[in-house]
Amino acid sequence: MNTDLLEFFLPKGALDWFEIKNIEKSTEKIRIILEEKNIVPEIPEEYRGKRITSKGLSELLIDDFPIRGRKTELLFLRRSWEIEGTGKRLKRDITLCAEGTKLEKEFADFLKELNRF
Repeated sequence: MNTDLLEFFLPKGALDWFEIKNIEKSTEKIRIILEEKNIVPEIPEEYRGKRITSKGLSELLIDDFPIRGRKTELLFLRRSWEIEGTGKRLKRDITLCAEGTKLEKEFADFLKELNRF
């Protein structure tokens, strides 16, 4: 899938950590599904040498600017890994939505300026 144009519709830097898996379209909305790349984050020094196990994907659904009059949703599939024998989980600290909301940060800032949020 060619992502050159889509990067302008996604949060800045999203394609550094995510790949577009699918785009679902209906007359009411567009949902862009992005999956986190399977790259293990940096392991803290005290856990290096231990086995790291993938723990699958969790979903984060956020609302973004409408595209051509359709509600736009970004579904991020986030990865996590477990350090064997510790119960400690690893995941990247990637900020995708405005604090305390399910809105993309720039969209939340835009609504705040209009006093609608």
